[in-house]
Amino acid sequence: MSRKEQIEQTATALFKNRGFSATSMRDLANQLGIEAASIYSHIKSKEEILQRVCFRMANEFFEAIDQADVRNASASERLQAAIIAHVKVLTKNTEASAVFLHEWRHLSEPHHAEFLALRNRYEVHFREIIREGIKAGEFKVPDEKFAVLTILSALNWIHTWYKPEGKMNAEEIATNLATMLLNGLKQT
Repeated sequence: MSRKEQIEQTATALFKNRGFSATSMRDLANQLGIEAASIYSHIKSKEEILQRVCFRMANEFFEAIDQADVRNASASERLQAAIIAHVKVLTKNTEASAVFLHEWRHLSEPHHAEFLALRNRYEVHFREIIREGIKAGEFKVPDEKFAVLTILSALNWIHTWYKPEGKMNAEEIATNLATMLLNGLKQT
């Protein structure tokens, strides 16, 4: 692992545990066992690390959902695949997931606006699937945006409790969550 990667990994853990605002460059240097000034030979600022984590994770979510999406499948199958893809990204690196989900608010402009646009675009992908399922009579929901926010809210807490050595692996958790969430959307 390069020094820059070590800095990013250590900073990510600190941002998750302390929060972005409460983490100083001195904290980061102490954790790495180096002088604070030497960090700047690898990165420009603490926010640069936050940007790298947030936008890397956003790219991972988009790549996963694009790979999982099968356009000729039913809305239920597409939504299940999207949920599983989302969970797999969340569980791959729970520290980075926590930073992505909670610390993005500290991004300065124009990065903040760019991040929000990406987040909205991601949600739109889910809304399109829900809309398709409503049209096909697969889903009965009061509002597609509400349905998507409910699904993503349920999924986005995984980073707080997921343990790789736990009773279920990431794939099993993803499949079980998709089944539970889809059963709540299906017509009876």
